[in-house]
Amino acid sequence: MQTSYNEPRLLILIDPRTDHQPIKEGALGNIPTIALCDTNSPMRYVNVGIPANNKGKHSIGCLFWLLARMVLQMRGTIHPGLKWDVILDLFFYREPEEAKQQEEEELPAALEYAIQDFGAAGIAGFPAADGEWGAVTDEQSWTEPVP
Repeated sequence: MQTSYNEPRLLILIDPRTDHQPIKEGALGNIPTIALCDTNSPMRYVNVGIPANNKGKHSIGCLFWLLARMVLQMRGTIHPGLKWDVILDLFFYREPEEAKQQEEEELPAALEYAIQDFGAAGIAGFPAADGEWGAVTDEQSWTEPVP
């Protein structure tokens, strides 16, 4: 139940062949229809047909990126000659598991700065595994500057 009902002002479809029912209902309500049409797409009740490859997900994402950019240019939000800082990848649908896996692969491996062998006895000045402190030898001088 809704308090008010608003009719859509525009209908944008990807494939007129698979979306034939909304096209017919939009025509009955005098709603303008824009469709991404392939060479074998029916054009009945389609007001504006954009010739494009409407089968591939990357092609559809690229077309919606271009449509969004053109709408913003027509509104005056962005200038026609400047680059748009919105990444094209945001218009591609990815499965949540695929997106999570890709993010994990892109993260750099964590660098390990800690001493892994806590029983190392070869470091002068640190206690050995038995708890006794090692002595500083002649080769290791505390007065030498650290490189």
